[in-house]
Amino acid sequence: MKEKVIVAWSGGKDSAFALYEILESGSYEVLELLTTVTRDYDRISIHGVRRALVEQQANALGFPLEITFISKGASDAEYENELLKALKRQQDSGVSYVMFGDIFLEDVRKYRERILTKAKMNGIFPLWKRDTQVLARQFINLGFKAIITSIDSTVLGKAFAGREYDEKFLSDLPANVDPCGENGEFHSFVYDGPLFRERVGFKKGEIVLRENRFYFCDLLPKKEI
Repeated sequence: MKEKVIVAWSGGKDSAFALYEILESGSYEVLELLTTVTRDYDRISIHGVRRALVEQQANALGFPLEITFISKGASDAEYENELLKALKRQQDSGVSYVMFGDIFLEDVRKYRERILTKAKMNGIFPLWKRDTQVLARQFINLGFKAIITSIDSTVLGKAFAGREYDEKFLSDLPANVDPCGENGEFHSFVYDGPLFRERVGFKKGEIVLRENRFYFCDLLPKKEI
């Protein structure tokens, strides 16, 4: 009998690749995707993608999407409280595993595992400690399509925002930037690939600077084009 799992979902390439990996393993039954939306902006936290797009993405993947809402500038305590509510509902339904797309940040993994311990659940990290150079090219070679939605201007220029995540993008990255953006250098939105029943339609909008540091490329959902 397969273990039931929910997926911590950002809409980006790492969570998509991790989902691909656990589905390929055949060991788990994925019940739903769980994402966090900043209520004030109606966008996925950190990645800055509109909620409507992630809903279209989940539909294209064929999985239910559960959303936890947090306020702008939410404290760790608020985030944890909302997440634990969602995890408790899942745990009561017989789910004991949560999948994450983290690759090598030890402090992030420990933080997640601390929250999971409170929920009496376990974490699955399919990409953990794998070579990010290899992961990046495997993702692209599998046929996944992703666009860069935000970048940290302290390490990358504005021109990187809104670019396709492809071999040219990887070759243009400065040597100090991780090819998977694992240190927060950039974030992405996956709109097509081997798991998708259909491509997620969108149009690139304007690129804006937030917090005097992060450039966000707005993506307009199909219905708003």
